[in-house]
Amino acid sequence: MKKHEIAAKRKRKFVITTDSKHNLPVAENKLNQDFTAANPNEKWVTDITYVWTKQGWLYLAVVLDLFSRKVVGWAMDASMEKELVMKALQMALQARKPTKGLLHHSDRGSQYASNDYQKLLNSNNISCSMSRKGNCYDNAAMESFFATLKQEQGLPPAI
Repeated sequence: MKKHEIAAKRKRKFVITTDSKHNLPVAENKLNQDFTAANPNEKWVTDITYVWTKQGWLYLAVVLDLFSRKVVGWAMDASMEKELVMKALQMALQARKPTKGLLHHSDRGSQYASNDYQKLLNSNNISCSMSRKGNCYDNAAMESFFATLKQEQGLPPAI
């Protein structure tokens, strides 16, 4: 391998993007791993990951419509505060203008459980759903999207 200048790809260190150790209210898991949607703006899933850019590692928050699997909102920042996820949601709301009845699913992270984020959901008549503690399968559609994104970018598919 040395002679031909071949090197194995090394896995990057796992980075935790979910801060679920908080005292904020957590919503019931209404999505319940049903990743089908009959219409646009029926079910949205969201999460945070990190990606390599020319500026270095940045956090990426994405809102995905389960009907089309289309990204309807996103935001990037060097930190993963609640403002990051709020910007992604605001982009989705402005682009899609959903009517009452939209189900919004996320993990239990403090960003999604924050009072400001929950107020934004409530003021737009959006029903909140959150994954069960430690169950990545509850948001598998979003995890799959991130894995594909990182594979296409040449990054390891860590969450």
